[in-house]
Amino acid sequence: MSAQPVDIHIFGRSLRVNCPPEQKEALLSAAEDLDQRLQDLKHRTRVTNTEQLVFIAALNICHELAQEKNKTRDYASNMEQRIRVLQQTIEQALVEQGRISDRPESKFE
Repeated sequence: MSAQPVDIHIFGRSLRVNCPPEQKEALLSAAEDLDQRLQDLKHRTRVTNTEQLVFIAALNICHELAQEKNKTRDYASNMEQRIRVLQQTIEQALVEQGRISDRPESKFE
């Protein structure tokens, strides 16, 4: 898997980035997203210093990532708990089924 140079444009600047061919579309999409975030941030904050805007955008992205990680961890924990409850329910049902099948059958005379 060899990387190929890809030209991206962010905030009025061009960059050439090496990227595996199968990741090119994802890279272009990420560059477009970052460019839009920077443009929006510039208009919202009225900050004109590009370096400052990039740091603010990076902090916002890191914060969003941390929130998503927390959501994922909470979701996984919730699913693990539900699976444990389901396993216990199944085990209890099997125990109950075993008790029923172990009973001597009553015969009608």
